[in-house]
Amino acid sequence: MKRGLKALVAITASVVLLSACSDSGSKEAAKQTEAIIDDQVTPAGQFPITKEKTTLKVMVKGSSIVENFATNEFTKWLEEKTNIHIDWEVAPEKTFAEKLNVSLASGDYPDVLLNMSVSPVQQSIYGKDGVFIPLNPYIDKYGVEMKKMFEQVTYVKDLITMPDGKIYSVPQVNDCYHCSLGQKMWIYKPWLDKLGLKMPETTEEFYQVLKAFKEKDPNGNGKADEIPLVGATNGPSSTLDLFLPSAFIEKDFNLRFVKDGKVRVAYNQPEWKEALKYLNKMFAEGLISPQTFTQDRNQLKQMGMNPEIPILGAIASQNQTVFVEVDNARFKDYVSVPPLKGPTGIRSTAYNPYAVSAGQYVVTNKAKNPAAAFRMADLLLSEEATLRSTQGRPDQEWVRPAQGELGVNGKQAVWKPIVSFGKLQNIHWAQAGPSLRTNELRLSVAADPKNSLELILYNETKKYEPFGTNPSKIVPPLFFTNEQAEELSTLEKTLTDYRTEFFAKTVTGSLDVEKEWNNYLSTLDKMNIKRYLEIYQQAYDQFKAKK
Repeated sequence: MKRGLKALVAITASVVLLSACSDSGSKEAAKQTEAIIDDQVTPAGQFPITKEKTTLKVMVKGSSIVENFATNEFTKWLEEKTNIHIDWEVAPEKTFAEKLNVSLASGDYPDVLLNMSVSPVQQSIYGKDGVFIPLNPYIDKYGVEMKKMFEQVTYVKDLITMPDGKIYSVPQVNDCYHCSLGQKMWIYKPWLDKLGLKMPETTEEFYQVLKAFKEKDPNGNGKADEIPLVGATNGPSSTLDLFLPSAFIEKDFNLRFVKDGKVRVAYNQPEWKEALKYLNKMFAEGLISPQTFTQDRNQLKQMGMNPEIPILGAIASQNQTVFVEVDNARFKDYVSVPPLKGPTGIRSTAYNPYAVSAGQYVVTNKAKNPAAAFRMADLLLSEEATLRSTQGRPDQEWVRPAQGELGVNGKQAVWKPIVSFGKLQNIHWAQAGPSLRTNELRLSVAADPKNSLELILYNETKKYEPFGTNPSKIVPPLFFTNEQAEELSTLEKTLTDYRTEFFAKTVTGSLDVEKEWNNYLSTLDKMNIKRYLEIYQQAYDQFKAKK
């Protein structure tokens, strides 16, 4: 795969919906909207946003590394700058999607949904119903930073705009090289060195390495306490259905792929069955921790940070901060395992070329001052707010580098972290919500080998780049009608829940994959996977026809 530094990150839901609804309302309604905007906020670019103290009720996805959104230092800065107080409702990190669904279905939702990953399907459905407010008039009049974003990252507007022209959310743009090839595996190199093992390059070699970790006491404490392989149920790329199956079947980030012009899913292919058998073999021999299928990323980090002695051999994760803190002595000892070659010669890794996470900030019809709500989101896209919300306070958590200090991109560095990311803190929002991190900004971080997470991840990801999914096999962002979107939302949840359950049960051995495979395929058929693929195929054919 040929690509330069300009790499892109995963879009949360790789669909853009074709809205069947048309613009409604008269010119008089537009005038009323304009009047409301003029009456309730200060002119574009001026702060505070409101002259009178205003309150917004905001639902946010909880974070394992944010102590308290209400007392957070970035929240304090934002409230002081805008004159808008935030009344927080924090949704549990593990079950935030269920919380969102229940809130929308019951009508008990707040003014703003922040970092709740509101899918394009939901945007289409609830936008059509008037629950979500179109942001277009506010962008036109007050979108100072949003317009800059459209100029800097030209494809963003297309990916967040419904074909009828309506925009329902402010996105997060994270033009992150290491995330675009983010389905990684990490291994504790001191154990390889101690046991005289080389970095595994095939699935068989990986299996043998894990056996050695289990049987040969690499941490040297005389106890069988080593955990050869582990993951989690959440956290970026921490589930076991991502990295290892790529040695058996080439797929995209969403377990889909295109073959002979047809959209398919990886999880009903014979190669997926072989991947399940491989994983079950390792689980049966005690090489995979059972907690992989029950624990969250907080529990995974507790394993990685075990105070007495290292106990983790290999971990599925996008990056090391999920399971060990940056300033921990073990951090640099975990290195990425290059994509493994499977038994039939396949050696691939999922590549995702879409840098926009849509649905990060949605304004609902409960907002009494939607213009103010939008202007707060627009501010979050500024460089100052982006660095404050993702890194912390200038001169306290990050600094402007000295002249001549170079960034990862080889140019004058723009910013330099002086406090490690990934710990529980109450300084920033830990990358929650809208922000604009272009490739230029990300790679302008000071390339300090002693203190540059970005540099480490950039170098580790270089191992993955040659094996990224062929772009012709990636299912691109597609347009769906409202009817298709509603149908997909039900089908996708049903199929995903069942596929995830079957994966866990066959890997752990509570179901025999050989005996149950045909029943599994039959159940997917009964769940109407054929219709699911038909909808994607129709949208894909329309996409190709425009090329």
